[in-house]
Amino acid sequence: MKAGAVWLLAAVPLLSGAADAPWSRGLESIRETDLRADLAFLTSDALEGRLSLHRGSEVAIGFVAAEFAKAGLVPLAGGSFLQTVPLIEYRVDPEGTRLSLTRHGITRTFRYLEEFSGGEPDEANVEAPVVFAGYGITAPEFGYDDYAGIDVRGKIVLVFEHEPQENDPKSIFNGLGNTRYASAGVKARNAKRHGAVGLLLAAEPNRKHPSGADRLKRSPGGAERLRRLLPQALGDTTGQIPALTVTDEVAAELFSTVGKKPAELQAAIDKALRPASAPLPDTRVSMRIALAERRRGNSANAIGILEGRDPTLRDEAILFSGHYDHDGMWDGHLRPGADDNGSGSVGVLALARAYARNPLRPKRSLIFAEFAAEERGLLGAYYYAAHPLRPLERLRAVLNFDMIGRNETPSRQTEGLIDIAPDTSNELNLIGTINCPDVRRTVEEQNREIGLKLNYKWDQDAALNIFQRSDQFPFALRNIPAVWWFTGFHPDYHQTTDTVEKINFSKMERILKLAYLSGWALAEQDRPPKFIDRPGSSE
Repeated sequence: MKAGAVWLLAAVPLLSGAADAPWSRGLESIRETDLRADLAFLTSDALEGRLSLHRGSEVAIGFVAAEFAKAGLVPLAGGSFLQTVPLIEYRVDPEGTRLSLTRHGITRTFRYLEEFSGGEPDEANVEAPVVFAGYGITAPEFGYDDYAGIDVRGKIVLVFEHEPQENDPKSIFNGLGNTRYASAGVKARNAKRHGAVGLLLAAEPNRKHPSGADRLKRSPGGAERLRRLLPQALGDTTGQIPALTVTDEVAAELFSTVGKKPAELQAAIDKALRPASAPLPDTRVSMRIALAERRRGNSANAIGILEGRDPTLRDEAILFSGHYDHDGMWDGHLRPGADDNGSGSVGVLALARAYARNPLRPKRSLIFAEFAAEERGLLGAYYYAAHPLRPLERLRAVLNFDMIGRNETPSRQTEGLIDIAPDTSNELNLIGTINCPDVRRTVEEQNREIGLKLNYKWDQDAALNIFQRSDQFPFALRNIPAVWWFTGFHPDYHQTTDTVEKINFSKMERILKLAYLSGWALAEQDRPPKFIDRPGSSE
């Protein structure tokens, strides 16, 4: 390591007495007053809750792009700060969308939103035999494959949600937490890769947590939001298979010809960690997706860069991300989204301005991204991961900021599922460090000066699937070290009451100063952090 690099890394934690350090100007520029002013604008009535493909969202992204330009960032999208994200907004036709089971020449049709749910941006009509494919997981790093020994080409697969052994602290699937394979989207893509024409998802019969449908009911207005807020999908997504979620009762009927109850099948898989996949005898299913509405539109990611100073390492980058969209006014009531995710959005702006103020840049380049349509399914982040403006193989870490402005407090969503300290006013959750312990160590080193309480409890969550629910996830799927900075849930999550006056700006400032120091250290290190695809292992 060169002497200059040693000085820089050693100097970062020593804030006291280091006012003349070349990075200090930017650090000192992160102030509560600026955070408050930016957030007051993003949550104002004029932005109408920043709903994707609506006017307020367009105003928000214009504001972010303008602030990137004022800060001195360089645009990455062909001379523009805006990367167009093509989207499809659609409404499922509840009358025309059907799921039917045929046995012995007798057909039973299930009720949409009562016995099954889901839908896709393209209409579909498939009919095929059903194959049980366990948890729908192919995980070579764990030596586990639910598709081993079965042929699902031209079939509809039925799979359990989540992962095997999630109640076992010794499970290779991250103990009591989960891994990337718990994602329903990952399961759908895996089913398609194996030749399936449709996917049915069923909650695990032996679960010790709410099902996805139950979790939705825990959030006030959650079921109504699902019915009335139009879903969106990426406009360049083609050929995806239809995927529907079925109730426990429907799943039990599908399994009724197997000779074993669903709970017995799950218990057998979890005990031996071996698949129990097999065709379901005399079980033929018809899946029909019909749409009542469908329109195309464009949103945008805002992307800017500060080039690094090292002639060799400047081709590598650290990415700072957040999302600017929220839930709008789908029921006529403004949802300002101050914490979700006005806080992360203004945080990325603050970091961009702070780094740009430094007379000295770190060795690696710094990319700042405000992603579109996170609330609709991480769509802007997925689009960037598929269409990167700089090569992903040179992206060394992602620091994602989503809900960094509040104190974590008990709510219906987390009741009985996660422990929350009585006082979280100085607490920050880091999510995803199971796959990148190097990033964790770097943040902990820089936190010696800031003094936040760092909590990793969400990496041991298997109930709420938190790891999959923000914009770092598409990067983790591509083996890039990616960590979500998160101050936790509260009763105002996705409610009209998520307002500016409830933000803990002092805490936010400390979090962003820690992010600033951590990003600088990651951009300076001779050896970049590694992605560990098997949590708990060293390689």
